[in-house]
Parts: sequence; C-alpha cells; structure tokens
Amino acid sequence: MFVLTAAFTVWRSFDAWIDRTDLPLTLAETSTEVLDRKGRLLRAFPVEDGLWRLAVRPDQADPRFLAMLLRYEDKRFYAHAGVDPVALLRAAGQALWNGRTVSGGSTLTMQVARLLEDGSTGRWSGKLRQMRVALALERRLSKDEILTLYLTHAPYGSAAEGIRAAAYTWFGKEPGRLTPAEAALLVALPQSPERRRPDRFPEAAQEARNRVLARMQRQGVLSHEDAEAARRSALPYRMAAFPRLAPHLSERVRAAHPGKHQLRLTIDSAVQSRMQQLLAEAARAAGPQLSAALIAADHQTGEVQALVGSPGYADAARRGFVDMTQALRSPGSTLKPLVYGLAFDQGLAHPETLIHDGPVNFAGYAPQNFDNAFRGDIRIREALQLSLNIPVVKLTQELGPARLMAAMRSGGAKPQLPGGAPGLALSLGGAGISLQDLVQLYTGLAAGGQGPRLRVLQGAPPQQTGRLISAEAAWQVGDILRGLPVPPGAQPGAIAYKTGTSYGHRDAWAIGWDGRHVIGIWLGRADGTPVPGIFGGDLAAPVLFEAFGRLKPALDPLPSPPPAALIVSSAELPLPLQRFRPRAAAFDDSRDAPQILFPPEGARLALDGGSLTLKLRGGTAPFLVLANGRPVLSGQRRREFPVPSPGTGFSSLVIVDGAGRSGRVNLRID
Repeated sequence: MFVLTAAFTVWRSFDAWIDRTDLPLTLAETSTEVLDRKGRLLRAFPVEDGLWRLAVRPDQADPRFLAMLLRYEDKRFYAHAGVDPVALLRAAGQALWNGRTVSGGSTLTMQVARLLEDGSTGRWSGKLRQMRVALALERRLSKDEILTLYLTHAPYGSAAEGIRAAAYTWFGKEPGRLTPAEAALLVALPQSPERRRPDRFPEAAQEARNRVLARMQRQGVLSHEDAEAARRSALPYRMAAFPRLAPHLSERVRAAHPGKHQLRLTIDSAVQSRMQQLLAEAARAAGPQLSAALIAADHQTGEVQALVGSPGYADAARRGFVDMTQALRSPGSTLKPLVYGLAFDQGLAHPETLIHDGPVNFAGYAPQNFDNAFRGDIRIREALQLSLNIPVVKLTQELGPARLMAAMRSGGAKPQLPGGAPGLALSLGGAGISLQDLVQLYTGLAAGGQGPRLRVLQGAPPQQTGRLISAEAAWQVGDILRGLPVPPGAQPGAIAYKTGTSYGHRDAWAIGWDGRHVIGIWLGRADGTPVPGIFGGDLAAPVLFEAFGRLKPALDPLPSPPPAALIVSSAELPLPLQRFRPRAAAFDDSRDAPQILFPPEGARLALDGGSLTLKLRGGTAPFLVLANGRPVLSGQRRREFPVPSPGTGFSSLVIVDGAGRSGRVNLRID
C-alpha cells in the first residue's frame, strides 16, 4: 500500500511539474508572402532576423516527405506523449555497447522544444529540459500543430528555416511535389544544416541523403528502383533564388498593409514572368541605361494581370529599383484620343468631319506638327491616325483645356500640371501622368467610355470610375485607332492603339486594347534625360503587340458599334458636321477669305524650273504660302508675287491670311 501511495504521490508531483512548465513562444514571426491570383508565390520578405521562414501546414508538404521524415526521425510520433521510452532505451543501449552515441532518442516533439528555445542537445540538463517542454507541448497542442511547428522551424542551412523556405532555397519550388532524392536530402539536412549544405559540402550531403534513402528502402517506404534512381540524382550545387515576380508592386502592397503576412494579388504569375522577360529583352535591345514599364489589365473587371516597374529590379545602370509605372511623365500624344472622343460627344466633330491642318496662332501659341508640314483639309479620322498636332489643339481650344482635365480626373487619373491652369499644350502631353493612370484612362475608353477602377488585391470590391465619354464616342475612337498601321507580322485591325513621344524624346509610349485586355508600355530613362531618336511608334509599339502575344494565345475581338453610332461618309453628315469650324466662326465674315486667282484650279503649267507667279484676291495680309503642305513663303503683303516652283507633277497650293482663313488650288506642273 505504501508503494502505491508513494508511486501515486510521485506521479502527481511529476504531473504538476509538467503542468507548471513555462512554454516558449510558439507563434514565431513568418515571412510576409505576396501571392498571385492562384496562390502561387510572387515574392517573400525575410523576417526581422534575416531568416526566410514561411508559414506552412502539413498538407502543403509532399506526403512522401512526411512519411520519410516520421519513419526516419520519430516513427512512433503519433503514439507517444512527447517522449519515446523505447527510443531512449535503444539510444542508451547503443551508446553503452559502442562506447559512443550512435543514434539519438529525441522525438520530433523534443526537437521542436529545442528549436523553440534554441537550446543545446548534448548536455543532460538540456535534454531534460527538452523532455519537460515536449511533454507539456503534447498536453497543450495537437500532433498536427506540433508537426507544423517542426515544419516551420527546422533549420536547412544558410538562412532557410522551415520546409517551404528549404524547398525554395535548394530546389526553387514549393514542397508539395518533391522527388524522393529531394525529400531525403530535406530529411537529413536539419540534423546538421551547415555541415551538410550541398553547395559547400556535397560529399557530406550526399552521404547523409543516401543513409536516409537506404533506411527508407529497408523499411519499405521506397522501392529498390526508386531508391536507386534517387541515389543517382545530382545534388543542388547552389542555392536557388526566391521568386521575385512583381517586386515593385509587392513592396507597394506590403507597405500599404503592414502586419498582414499574406497578400493575394490579381496578378497571374505566369503572365507576369513572361512580361518581365519581354521588358528585359526590349530594354537590352533599346540600349544601355534605358528603363521600361508595363501594365496589363482586364478592362472588363479592372484586375491587373501583370505589372512590371522596370526591366530588372537589381539593374543599377537602368535604375531598376524605380517603379516607372508610378512615375510622372509627359504622355506625349497618348491623350489625343480622349480629346477627339470629347469633341465627338460635344457635337464638334465626327470621324469623317473635315478639319483644316494649317498654321494657327492662339495668343502667341503656334503649335506645329511633328514633321513641320501642313496637310490642308483632312478628315478627323486621318488627323488622329497621323497624330497631327494642329487639329487636336483646335479641338482643345473649343472644348477648353479645363474640360479635358476634368474628364481625366473623372476617368480615375490624377494628372499633375507643371504650374497654373491647364493650357492648350495639355493635349500634346503638357502634364505629368503615370503609366498606371494612363492605363486607367484607356481602360475607360476600351470599356465603352466608362470602366472599372484598376485593382491589384484579390477580393477587393470592384469600383467604377466616372464616365469619360459616351459609348458611341468611345467606339468611334477605337474604330479610328484600330486602323493604324501595325508592326511587321502583327494582325491588322485587331488592336486599337496609340503611340506617343514626349517633348525632347524623353518618353516613348504605346497603349492599346482588344476586346478584353488593355496594355500600356513606357520606355525611356528613369532619370528623365532625353534619348535622341526614340519614338513611340518605332520603340514601344512592337513591344505592345508582342505583349498581347505573350498575354494569351488569341486576341479577343473588338466590340461592334453601338446602335446609336452614326456611321456615314463626310457627304452624308449633317451640314454643321461636314467641316469643323470654331463655334465663333458663325459670327465671322468669311466673304473676304483669300482666293487664288492665278493659277486657276486644275491649271497645267510648264515652268522649266522657274518660279510661279501667284495672284490673290481678298484676305488680310500678311500671307503665308504652302506648297504640298510645306511653307515656302511667309510675311507677304502684296497680292501678286513669285513663289518657288513646287516641282513637276501634281501639287497643291494653299494661301493662309493673317486672320487664319485660307484658299486652295490644285494644279499640275510639267
């Protein structure tokens, strides 16, 4: 009776001793993970002490790895209470028989206790402490929770801690599908993580791996064939890099959501990888120090599927650390489609309306076309396709630059003016805007005049921007832009797009859409210095079309015209829309517009290389003469004067007076 009472007293004391155990913290910090739309890792950030420690669950590890781990380290894991007496007796017996330690008796739970407390394994005091903590852990946690702690904290060499970090460090992948050779190495590494590193000590790593394989073969976990094949498998000779997809965006969302350890984005990692590769190739081909940026989004949902802030995050020469999707740059001609769309909505013009492309002066502001030529009367459709400056400035004058600014802000953009109120140069790129905001505006155009706000966080509620333009005007703009010439080998008419080049050749743009997606491209130098000779059409447009090819196997068709869209020729338009005239033109006296009396319309002259005499009537001096769209004489105040011959063949002569009125004749010179 005394023996039973004593035993009971000892047991109760031991039980109370275990219950009084002060457990170490089990909620260790894990790396912040940025995931793509399917849960694949885009980027991870190390914890504060510089370790890579990724959160993990047992079901995320390869089942064969778990089986090998338990059979090798603790085959009675699910049966014991934290300490395995059988394993301890076996280890003690082997030590006595061999005069040295042959195998350890630590259970996985005891190893977890050591990892949590960062304790030693050699001294008996340390071993007893591990036993006490292990017994206490088993009382307070489930077996799967203890296994999770091991899979999270086990060391695997270098800065890798936990099975997920180890799988990425040594094999560049998640631990869900490990080969037998890979699983065996990851079973062996935690026992001596630095001395068995395969990149530094390949012989020790191979020997340890093969011991695991041999035991797994003996215990029937692996077949003879699988074990032999695993023994012949090469070891990783260097550490693999953690994924670094969408690095700029990952940093941005992490900073915006501090304390959140898992962020799922709308990004598709496969698309992101292809787009990063594309921009790296494009930047290398464009020249040293050039940067590039890209955004690809679904204009029906607003979900961003790829966002590339630079050709290479670590490329110092190109300032790759700068996120050029957020940088304010001059948009060049890329705002012109919005101006035309607003003009269509206001009843100022139609795609088939004629507009005069000739010299203009707005209170000292005299815009020029990119080639310094004038084309006379031209359809609005052609003016936009040729990206002429003078017609779009005329429309901006009638709309008012403030209306253009208001439309951009309504469409979700935040343009920045260099100073003061917006001026007419706004339509030619006279504002700062980011690639992201420009893609936002084109999302509205592509979605029928009003589109969703771009979003990068999965599960974020969809939001709409304000309306840019009507559905009819948006379709008309898209119909014009789909008619632009395409790069060699590209499918014509399938993508509505616009290019742009900023003043001083600092920025090259291309942005366009098909029936589902919109993509924006920017190339230039991150520091804003000029790049002589770059043009959006030459540099950025081919990248845009290649990006659509890498986004998906086939383009989605552009939409059909809305029922209310007016599709007629110039002659069938209502009279006020047949030719663009400023609203104030109704009050101008055009009876005194200049006329060319000689040569008459359709004349055929033989000049033998001499000059041509021009005779005028009406108009207000001084006069400007254009031959085939190019100025040949200016400042004339007489009404009869010689002009240089425009050369043999058919020619067009235009006279523009001091009030901006013009006259025109077509002739042939032999």
